[in-house]
Amino acid sequence: MKRSTKITSIIIIFFLIITIVVVGRTLIGNHFAKKFGKRPPPGVIVTEVVNINFSEKIDSFGTAVSKKTKSFRVKKGDLINELDLKNYVKKGEVIVNLKETNIIAPFNGVLGYRGITGDILDSNNSIIITLDDNSVIFSDLKIPEVFAPVIKKGLPIKAKFSGNKKKIYNGVVSTVSSRINSETRSLLIRVRIINKNSELIPGSLLEVTVNYNERISLGVPDTSIILEGNKTYVYKVSDENIANKTEVLIGLRDSGYIEIISGLNEGDKIVAEGLKKVRPKSKIKPIIK
Repeated sequence: MKRSTKITSIIIIFFLIITIVVVGRTLIGNHFAKKFGKRPPPGVIVTEVVNINFSEKIDSFGTAVSKKTKSFRVKKGDLINELDLKNYVKKGEVIVNLKETNIIAPFNGVLGYRGITGDILDSNNSIIITLDDNSVIFSDLKIPEVFAPVIKKGLPIKAKFSGNKKKIYNGVVSTVSSRINSETRSLLIRVRIINKNSELIPGSLLEVTVNYNERISLGVPDTSIILEGNKTYVYKVSDENIANKTEVLIGLRDSGYIEIISGLNEGDKIVAEGLKKVRPKSKIKPIIK
């Protein structure tokens, strides 16, 4: 075989080997890309758009006051026996037996001393006993005058106090002042709370929220909201589990929910949590919350 023919054959075989290697690697790459490259859709929590009770709020503070209260001054020399008060008395029951007369409860209530012991206030050789009807608690609040147009009798309120911050006590606005205080620029209102089991203690500081402009609107969890500049979006999930980025108009925020004014309908499914896993028009695996 001539030398030139050998060289030509070697070159052809060399390029043929390179072609086989390139084609082989491409085929193997495509095979593994099809087998392992396709990721399953991410699992994200979805929920339905539902109607929620929304309201605007005014926060204030006030002191708890008993429905009724009365004090009795008892001279120690008038006592028949050592004073031993009941915790609770009903109207007409004897509070204290005295030598000449008895002290009768004018209403149901809780008995106590004005002080830790009687001796503390014994400057006149007497003891002061208190009777409080705590079945209803009142509290006076000062509301900024800017809210005067929306404050009215009967508005619902919620109250908490430091003795049990986990519990919320419901009540209403019972009285609204007829004028605004010119010095404080505030409107005085009184709220009324039914005090079951006498849990609220007179004199305690109450954190009170007055709700106004109540309405039922569509709502979504605040974790589902996407803010981009001046626009707000959510991922609306189609019947084929495709997440579509949808612009919405929002209103109030209340108890972990955002009011939806437009852009969604009741019953629509949206992504509630896991927004970082979702891309527009991508498929998801819905996890119902």
